[in-house]
Amino acid sequence: MATKRQRQHRITQMLSEQAVTSQSHLVELLGAEGIDVTQATLSRDLEELGAIKVRVPGGDTVYAIPELSSDQVLPEDHLRRVMGDWVASVQSSANIVVLRTPPGSAHVVASALDRASLTGVMGTVAGDDTLMVVAEEAVTGTELAGRLRELAGLD
Repeated sequence: MATKRQRQHRITQMLSEQAVTSQSHLVELLGAEGIDVTQATLSRDLEELGAIKVRVPGGDTVYAIPELSSDQVLPEDHLRRVMGDWVASVQSSANIVVLRTPPGSAHVVASALDRASLTGVMGTVAGDDTLMVVAEEAVTGTELAGRLRELAGLD
């Protein structure tokens, strides 16, 4: 019987090695390796691991685990890559910046921004294909939008 740590490690490996579109699919994959798990336990594992669903080319959504845990600071190179891959446009108004992404991708960019601890960013709110970034009081939305455009390679 696999321990929780062993099971979660194997889940992480599986998600990085193949496209897993549903929890039931993952239950089957684990079962094929002799790791019996209920869907409720798997759901808790995925949440603890920080797994998210991301849209891949072709329109399917698959589970993925961000490269860093949420308490680590994201290196600027990685933030630049995430922004360049997923941000389609950047607009600002007062102290708010609105970023547009492909459908199902806004949370990926929001998570990267939250973990980057970027100067001038107070926080983010993500929907499906749009995220709102709130600028700190000393920074205007226009200034922050310029920085985010630069990170996304849109300038």
